[in-house]
Amino acid sequence: MEPPRPILPLVYHPAYSAPLPSSHRFPMAKFQMLKERLQKGRFAAEAHWWEPLPAPRRWMEMVHGRAYLEAFAQGRLEASALRRIGLPATTPLVRRTWLAVGGTVLTARLALEKGIACHLAGGTHHAFADEGSGFCIVNDVAVAARVLLNEGRVGQVLVVDLDVHQGDGTAWIFRNEPRVFTFSAHCASNFPARKQRSDLDLPLEDGLEDRAYLAQIEGVLPELLEKVRPDLVLYNAGVDPHRDDRLGKLCLSCEGLLARERVVLQACRSRGIPVATVLGGGYDELPALVERHALVFQAAVEVMEEKGRRK
Repeated sequence: MEPPRPILPLVYHPAYSAPLPSSHRFPMAKFQMLKERLQKGRFAAEAHWWEPLPAPRRWMEMVHGRAYLEAFAQGRLEASALRRIGLPATTPLVRRTWLAVGGTVLTARLALEKGIACHLAGGTHHAFADEGSGFCIVNDVAVAARVLLNEGRVGQVLVVDLDVHQGDGTAWIFRNEPRVFTFSAHCASNFPARKQRSDLDLPLEDGLEDRAYLAQIEGVLPELLEKVRPDLVLYNAGVDPHRDDRLGKLCLSCEGLLARERVVLQACRSRGIPVATVLGGGYDELPALVERHALVFQAAVEVMEEKGRRK
């Protein structure tokens, strides 16, 4: 008799696709479309799905200043601050932000329990303590790390950020926190113009293709996991390194992205390290973009099933 298939926890809320003006370049509809895409395949069972609650203010204030959070929630941020964020401070977007942060915390907790868990949002790594930037308002990964550390659920966290843009906000927030190791592999010439110092930065040249990109990641990640020995990996699986991404400058294919996801997840799980994935960036026409975001979920199921067969 075959053992039951492991169930991959997936975290999602219908409010993730908050309405934006039709001319806005942020693909907000991708979250709902991704949920629908995943429900069509092997993720259809309801047992896979978890719905988060909004993050309480006390969680977010472990990372962000109260004045900043209140100004955003109450629509009092200055116009210049909203321009840096690139999103309007509407009531649906405030609710969506609070829910997405709660979703990443829930995903991290589920990863500790199940080995792997995946969030259909998150990865807002350009948010600093008192300001947002680049479509990022609250740094969900930073909040999740702080919450779990403060609760004593983990003693060491590793942030693996493979979005095409540097995780500058995350690097700055944890610049003096030895319990959180930040690793960012990003296109060196891309946003943000002013980089922060992660614990480990891997700046990549424009136009890097699959083989060379994967060699760089594989040349760093296993040794890093052995050195840091984290209790949890928080993985930003941004798909904007894809060759067709509007805001990326790298040249990965879908096959290269899928190989990347397998490399990261297998490296963590072969060492018994729980890993929580967040969606990260991606900017293209929605059907194609949704397929790219689905790759990390495909890889997660494969890695869970492979580990299950080995037991």
